[in-house]
Amino acid sequence: MNYTEAVEYILNVPKFTTKNKPEHTVELLKRLGHPECGMKVIHVAGTNGKGSVCAFLSEMLTLAGKKTALFTSPHLVRINERFQINNVPISDELFLESYQKVQAAIDGMVKDGLPHATYFELLYAVAMVAFQKEKAEYVVLETGLGGRLDATNTIEHPIATVITSISLDHTEILGDTIEKIAGEKAGIIKEGVPVIYDGRNEEAEKVIKKRAKELHAPAFALKEEMYEILGNTDKSIDFCLNCGYYEHAKVTAPYLAPYQVVNSSLALLAMDVIDPKQEISQDLRIRAIEETKWQGRMETVLPGVIVDGAHNADGIAQFVKTVQSVQERYRIVLLFSAVVEKNYEEMIHTICSQTTPSAVVVTEIKGDRIVPAGELSEVFAKYTDAQIVTEPDIEKAFERACTLRQDGLLFCAGSLYLVGEIKEILEKCKA
Repeated sequence: MNYTEAVEYILNVPKFTTKNKPEHTVELLKRLGHPECGMKVIHVAGTNGKGSVCAFLSEMLTLAGKKTALFTSPHLVRINERFQINNVPISDELFLESYQKVQAAIDGMVKDGLPHATYFELLYAVAMVAFQKEKAEYVVLETGLGGRLDATNTIEHPIATVITSISLDHTEILGDTIEKIAGEKAGIIKEGVPVIYDGRNEEAEKVIKKRAKELHAPAFALKEEMYEILGNTDKSIDFCLNCGYYEHAKVTAPYLAPYQVVNSSLALLAMDVIDPKQEISQDLRIRAIEETKWQGRMETVLPGVIVDGAHNADGIAQFVKTVQSVQERYRIVLLFSAVVEKNYEEMIHTICSQTTPSAVVVTEIKGDRIVPAGELSEVFAKYTDAQIVTEPDIEKAFERACTLRQDGLLFCAGSLYLVGEIKEILEKCKA
């Protein structure tokens, strides 16, 4: 089997089937020789922002000279993006070698009458095998869906757990209230292991603090009064952080989105807890924040072209805040698509009622979760008088949106799948 065949096999494992129980993942790891042991794991859960927090932490550790592995999801263009060593995706050769070892263990389990590994379970196992082969010292580990029953929650002894902002998403699986979802995310908290969390939501904080107390886990909350935005450009935000060792420290987040102030602050607070003796200096930590690159989250991919993976109510609310911060200075064009299981009408209503785009280009992603571009256009027409262009072909839609941008800003949002396809278009243009 070659690399392409391995990726094809994985992509054909159903992504949204019923999860196996955690015991199944434990058995898989056991048959692999427990590759997850012996590495210092920072386990991160949350509704929004967990990928960004992981990226900030990984950059701090990497810049400090620590061999750091990073496991995140989803990938935007190539599956290797999910598995990184010092912020570089692993090679095709290492991916294939790790996959083959995992697949052999899965085949053995199936032969013994156990279920096949799920899509995410398989990828998590590949990550742990690859990271062990690379002799990673630290692993920054992002949960998939939820936390309590997530495959990654088989990590028994992380050095810290981090919980980012919590909002209503995947309610059919995680629960229909903030408290229920917070309970699932707080499931990653371990006995005696410090938890660093976004403490801005009182409902979520109550659940997290209660769980931390039950498990004698020291709890550290990030509150709004701990940071203050000083100014912003169309590419970055300067803010002042005043918590822990960061006595009025000035930090630059290399994104124009205000929510990245929260994510970078949470990562800096987490590093305080992970590294209380400041072996990694404050200056280095702050420099790492400024140098972090994270795909698809308010990422400037071309001059004046920003892609953002906002795809749920809270993500869209944060997206709107970013657009509001620049729309008085720039002409705004929106390129939008969504997947069928999301409440896209609510997303569109929020965008149209709180921002003033000059034009909207509507397209559709590939695959079986498609929402027809025409259907999305009809929804936009209910809520905005802006020019609406309907173009099902993403490449043509992107080209049209870039033309309509003129000297303003183009925001591409609604789905990480849309972001991935745009990134793929840009990669083809480079080739």
